Amino acid sequence: MSDQIDKETFKHLVQLAALEMDEARAEYLRGELNKQLKSIQELAAIPFEDDMQITSHGVTYSPNISPDIREDAWQPYENVAGIMDQAPQVDDDYIIVPDIPHKTLE
Repeated sequence: MSDQIDKETFKHLVQLAALEMDEARAEYLRGELNKQLKSIQELAAIPFEDDMQITSHGVTYSPNISPDIREDAWQPYENVAGIMDQAPQVDDDYIIVPDIPHKTLE
């Protein structure tokens, strides 16, 4: 893994994301991303023992204290008409979502 995001890579990422920003803004954002990358690399460098247990909030996750996984059960809503009345456009009980204009990427 590279230690930093170089200008060419950052410029390529900005182009892929179809973003527009001036040079000063781009340099600031690249610097902030590099700070985050450095923090991630520092965390990744922390040595852990192979037998370390997974924890959450400093408490070991064991089957004894883990909550039971709830069943994924569908529960119909009683007032569907009330929800549909709030939608700006409905057709045959489907909410119509306006088309989002797309731009062609260069």
